Amino acid sequence: MGRLSRAELQEHNRARVLDAARNEFTERGFPGAKVDAIAERAGLTRGAVYSNFPGKRALYFAVLADLAERDHEPPHPEPGRTAPEALGALARAWAGELPLVDADTGGRHGSPRLGRHLMSEVLSEERIRRPFAQLMKLDAILLGLALEELRPPDAPPARLVRTAEAVLTTLYGASQMADAAPGFIEPFNVVSACERLAGLDLRDTWPPPHLPYIPRARPADEPWSPPPATDAVRGTPARLADDGVVAILGLHRLEAAEEAVRAAPPGATVTAVLVTGEPAELLPLARLAVAGLCGCLRRAFPPSAWPRLQVVYDASGALARAAGVAAVSDGTEAAVRIEGGRIVARADGRGACHAAAATEDAAQPGHARREGSRSS
Repeated sequence: MGRLSRAELQEHNRARVLDAARNEFTERGFPGAKVDAIAERAGLTRGAVYSNFPGKRALYFAVLADLAERDHEPPHPEPGRTAPEALGALARAWAGELPLVDADTGGRHGSPRLGRHLMSEVLSEERIRRPFAQLMKLDAILLGLALEELRPPDAPPARLVRTAEAVLTTLYGASQMADAAPGFIEPFNVVSACERLAGLDLRDTWPPPHLPYIPRARPADEPWSPPPATDAVRGTPARLADDGVVAILGLHRLEAAEEAVRAAPPGATVTAVLVTGEPAELLPLARLAVAGLCGCLRRAFPPSAWPRLQVVYDASGALARAAGVAAVSDGTEAAVRIEGGRIVARADGRGACHAAAATEDAAQPGHARREGSRSS
């Protein structure tokens, strides 16, 4: 075997650290795990661990994210064809990961035991809580959009994000109770509750953004050459060259992705590119939150109902730079409209997703803009 390049060696060491950390967290739990012990297990120095991860919590999030994304179980042979069926299947997939009797055993990869300290770490600092709250908003948007795709053809349009929020509240609550009180959770009750939430009328509507100032999208005519990326929702290469909207969103602005989806024309591809000022710690948390939902969603919903929203992680900022966003932070909101492989409009600041999505291509004045929102 030839000598590894510097990048290959770094990736090799990172994999060794993650493997060692998974074993350390499994045996000792997050509070009892030590970075020195992880380094010893990996056969590396403490400095080598910190050169890949800024701290133990970042390493913990990365381990959980890797485990969540490693789930390659194929979709169920008969995914739900109605909202109650799909939510029941989603809940069964979720419950299959819970430690229902013994908190030290449970679902695939040992992930329930590893993940039982997640919420305490989320609650430990505001800089973690705020992005996590927005990640839950993003999960609810993804699940709500999938539910909307399962509406009967003769049903009136309806937003179902609030229903999705209720489902996620139920499932995350079940996870916390399964860890705190092993044996308390009855999976059948969780599944049954989620199925019935599909029929709950929460008076959900989508009002257009009412902001003191919504920026106007600026016409543009610029090349669009994004780097390859993976769509975290589907686990496949992202379709970044398609006509549509690419939104660059910091982890404090993720809920703005819905504005792009609702305002974009039918058939347009909408992509949320997640960026942060702390990619080493917060992007693994984002990966974990999205993978935890989408792994179950892909097994429970037919592909035709998967949400028309792509999610891409941009740890290096390369995709943001391709969109003309030179610097990113957790408060970033910028969006570009893509037509014919070129950037034809751009917007920045709060309301940018709506502005870019709702803008007609000036080069194609006959291009039909959708009236109103996709659902009301």
